[in-house]
Amino acid sequence: MATTTATMAPPSTSTSSVLFLRRLPCPASTAGRGLGPLPRASRLRTARQVSLTSDVSSSSPDVAEEEAEHAPKVGKRVRVTAPLRVYHVVKAPDLDIQGMEGVIKQYVGVWKGKRITANFPFKVEFQVSVEGQPKPVKLFVHLREDEFEFIGDE
Repeated sequence: MATTTATMAPPSTSTSSVLFLRRLPCPASTAGRGLGPLPRASRLRTARQVSLTSDVSSSSPDVAEEEAEHAPKVGKRVRVTAPLRVYHVVKAPDLDIQGMEGVIKQYVGVWKGKRITANFPFKVEFQVSVEGQPKPVKLFVHLREDEFEFIGDE
């Protein structure tokens, strides 16, 4: 078997030198037996063929229609109508957001031209004033369309 040796940069005060040994398969030793792993080129070719031939995207006119349908909603002011509590805000733990007003920042149901299964596809930004903080705290919450209502004609 062939062996390749490589060394890292010279040692500094905080690290020591490391010696890497990597054994490369010899094509002559595995070719006649039919045993052992496939050569690297075959594995890569197979992976490329699989990724190129499998159609997981749903890029169709439906996706473009969905994006066009939700694009006007981005930037609109909304009010949360469902009773919801969020726990991911460190400065305001156990925050009830029912009745709060925010702005839709993004629709995440379509990503890079492909439909994804986002359970809560609307990313909404809220600002909460917390005592002890000079400025309001920004927080983002992902919501479904039935959990908020549009307010104003902005």
